[in-house]
Amino acid sequence: QVQLVESGGGSVQAGGSLNLSCVGSLYNYCMGWFRQAPGKEREGVAAMDVRGNSRVVESVKGRFTISQDNAGFTQTLHLNMLKPEDTATYYCAGSPSTGVCSPTPGRFSRWGQGTQVTVSS
Repeated sequence: QVQLVESGGGSVQAGGSLNLSCVGSLYNYCMGWFRQAPGKEREGVAAMDVRGNSRVVESVKGRFTISQDNAGFTQTLHLNMLKPEDTATYYCAGSPSTGVCSPTPGRFSRWGQGTQVTVSS
């Protein structure tokens, strides 16, 4: 059963923007985003809980923002001023557990299948 579905990935030139959307079929108190580039470990990008508390990692702060439309079920990651090093597969993640919502892998029990973002120079 697919619980989280991402969309919005694609190919853009450096400096461009993309919006990645995530739709969940089950309620998630905390939803977040991760990315994984070829040959690298998965890294957290941002997370937000249903109350709107959000965290964005320093490496993308000021360029990426996170928002939600239907708290607990849909979330959007806004990617701006994209750089070639942002190229990766981006994953949405969710968790029904309450508590601090941070973009760390162990925080989440539900994962999407990923959407590819490619940034060319």
